[in-house]
Amino acid sequence: MNQSPFVLPRLTAMLKQAVPRLLEGVVAPLAVFYAALAVLGLNGALGAAVAWVYIGLLWRLVRRRPVPGTMVLAAIAITARAVLGLWTGSAVVYFIQPELGTICISMAFLASVRLRRPLVQKLTLDYIHLPSVVLRHERIRRFFARITLLWAFVLLTNSTVSIWLLLHQSIGTYLLVRTAAVAVISGLAFLGSAWAFRRVLHRLHAETPAVTAPAVTG
Repeated sequence: MNQSPFVLPRLTAMLKQAVPRLLEGVVAPLAVFYAALAVLGLNGALGAAVAWVYIGLLWRLVRRRPVPGTMVLAAIAITARAVLGLWTGSAVVYFIQPELGTICISMAFLASVRLRRPLVQKLTLDYIHLPSVVLRHERIRRFFARITLLWAFVLLTNSTVSIWLLLHQSIGTYLLVRTAAVAVISGLAFLGSAWAFRRVLHRLHAETPAVTAPAVTG
C-alpha cells in the first residue's frame, strides 16, 4: 500500500464544508421563524420552522441527494418541539428545549473526558481520518481531552447565555442576540480548535517523522 504523510485538510476547505451546513441548519431556520413570527404570529412561525426542515428533506429526495441521518433526527426533534410549543402556546417552551438538550450534551462531553473516551475525538473521526499510530500518541490523547473540555464549556456557555436571553428578553431580541453570541463563541472555539489541532500534528511530525497515513484514493 502506498504511504504518504498525514496532512490535515486546510482550514479554508473545512470552512467551505461547515459554512453551508451552518447556514442551512442554524441561520436559515431562525430567519424563517423570525420572519414568520413577525407576519403570522407564533403558530405560523412554528409551522414555518417545521415546513422549512421538511422542504429541505424533500428537496434532497427530489434531487436524489443523500439525506444525512442528522437531518432526519433534526426533523423529528423540531416536529416534537413544535407540537409542544403549539400545545403550550409558548415560544419559550419551543426554544428552551434544545438549550436543555445542549446542557445535557455538555455534561456528556465532561463525562467522556473522565472516562478517557473524549467525544471530540469520535466526532473528528467522522470527518477526518487519523491513523491508529497517531491516535495512540499521548500528545494526541491529551489534545482531544483538552479540546473536549473546551467544547463542554463552550456548549454550557452558549446554553446559559441563550436561556438567560430567552427568559429576560423578547423573542425577537433573543433570536438576534443569541444567534450572534453563539456564532461568535462557537466560531472562535472552532478556529482555536483547528489551529491547535494543526499545531499538535506539526509537533507530532517533528517528534516522530515516520508517522504516516494511507494515501487517500479517489
